[in-house]
Amino acid sequence: MLLLALKMLIGDRAKFIGIILGLCFASFIIVQQASIFIGLMARTYGLITDTSQPDVWVMDSKVQFIDDIKPLRETQLFLVRGIEGVKWAVPFYKGILKARLSNGKFQQCNVIGIDEATFIGGPPRMLKGKVNDLRLPDSIIVNKVGADDKLAIRWKQKNGDETLVPLAPYDTLEINDNRVVVVGICKTTRTFQSQPVIYTTYKKALSFAPPERKQLSFILVKAVDAVSAKALAKRITNRTKLAAYTQKEFQKLTVEYYLKHTGIPLNFGVAVILGFVIGLAISGQTFYNFIFDNLRFLATFKAMGASQTLLTKMVLLQAVWVGFIGWGIGIGGAALFGFLSKNSDLSFLLSYELYLISGATMLFICAFSALVALYRVYRVDPAIVFKGS
Repeated sequence: MLLLALKMLIGDRAKFIGIILGLCFASFIIVQQASIFIGLMARTYGLITDTSQPDVWVMDSKVQFIDDIKPLRETQLFLVRGIEGVKWAVPFYKGILKARLSNGKFQQCNVIGIDEATFIGGPPRMLKGKVNDLRLPDSIIVNKVGADDKLAIRWKQKNGDETLVPLAPYDTLEINDNRVVVVGICKTTRTFQSQPVIYTTYKKALSFAPPERKQLSFILVKAVDAVSAKALAKRITNRTKLAAYTQKEFQKLTVEYYLKHTGIPLNFGVAVILGFVIGLAISGQTFYNFIFDNLRFLATFKAMGASQTLLTKMVLLQAVWVGFIGWGIGIGGAALFGFLSKNSDLSFLLSYELYLISGATMLFICAFSALVALYRVYRVDPAIVFKGS
């Protein structure tokens, strides 16, 4: 009987395809929009992800997210180094500075200053050059996205066409009237504002930045093997009255700020809800019509002695079957969309949790549609089999 239920479903090709298309579209919209939202949130803490060496980030207690810089005093670095359980603690600078290109144009950049003795906090992956080259005078390392796009030189030719020349090693820039030389190209996570990322040493970053009384952005800390990062962060907070977060805690803090203080969740949430409603409406209506058109057959099964439990199993099997096919096609299309856009400016991150959530959503849509249809199945009168059409 269950196999017969599938044959009934597939036999009505128009409604079968209509239900699958509705669920496929809903699955695609939900997964695609949610993946873009997750990818966008991941960009907000991209620098934290790239800086994987420290266990704990120490900062001013008023810091709300990674780009909310409230500088510390240099003496607080030595205070942190003296706390029990700290294996090492190094300074870390982060700031937005203007770079002047060789063609005279200006571009705001994320300037990262790392400890010149250990290079902790440096680029996650070098494409050209070496991190050690930062010891050279006036040296910087630029991320590939920035070098190929916003820091690239655009020259106009005589015929009016524009030629794009990417920034390369040994090219020069000016940062706050300081001449710098590119010694390497690195690969980093794209930033939320898509600004170029420039790495240099901590001392050189301070010389590029406008002079201030406090210039230390963060303190990067590594815990000894016997101490957990969470316990050390709590100890640092108690001793210094500074905020100390593990890597995951700092990422969570950054995401929560954007969720609370921006309209990003609302914008993407509307699209996800719209996909859910469309899937529910199309699949529910089409599935209900399918059951309505096949009430005579279901009444025949009922007249032959089929129980309501068996009829329920048949309808639920039909719903789960079309839901699985629609979900598979939709999430496959979303994954293909993400693959084709992986080298673009579009943020896209399809996590395994999203597979589970989207699958559960499609299951709910199908279950709801089946329950609506079952209401008619339970009320069908077996006597209609013996009535005229």
